[in-house]
Amino acid sequence: MPLTYKKKLFASRRWNGWLSRLVGGVFLSLMVFFSALIFLGERTERMVPMMRNEQAFIEQISGYAQTLHKEYGVLPSISISQAIVESNWGKSGLAQTNHNLYGIKGESGQSLFATKEFYDNEWVEIDASFRSYNSWEESMEDHAKLLAHGPAWNAQHYAEVIAADNYAEAARALQRAGYATDPDYAEKLIRVIEQYRLYEYDLSVER
Repeated sequence: MPLTYKKKLFASRRWNGWLSRLVGGVFLSLMVFFSALIFLGERTERMVPMMRNEQAFIEQISGYAQTLHKEYGVLPSISISQAIVESNWGKSGLAQTNHNLYGIKGESGQSLFATKEFYDNEWVEIDASFRSYNSWEESMEDHAKLLAHGPAWNAQHYAEVIAADNYAEAARALQRAGYATDPDYAEKLIRVIEQYRLYEYDLSVER
């Protein structure tokens, strides 16, 4: 076989091999790209209804939170964010069954629900008694009264929450007062307030 022909044949095989690898690489890249698009599309489809549900929950309780502020002085952003965190957007069993948005405990013998508390640097699950309400609005008003007037054993227990000039101060005052055992409670409230711009509801009320 002539040497020139062998060179051409070798070059042709190299070209074909390189071209095959190129086509294969492009095909694989396209497969990954379109798979990512499909995944993101499905994820977006799941997220949009969830975001709508979250906004609907905020809209459902924000008006009454502003009304309660006028009488009890609790910042609407605090009322709304606590309801979100404590009730998982109104979807918790306690919120659905007892209309209790804030995890407010009840007297012994009232409705028992499993709950998690943070003790000795770890989360433990316990059964506790919780108050029952006829509506979310009733729960919201009881929560506002609790912060404004304190528990029976100390009328000033949540005074710093009411006196706070902004949501961050109020959230940290709640944690200092021991509203929840979660060591990250204040930061969770602040993140929710800032993510959903709940502070805008504070701007429309008089201090």
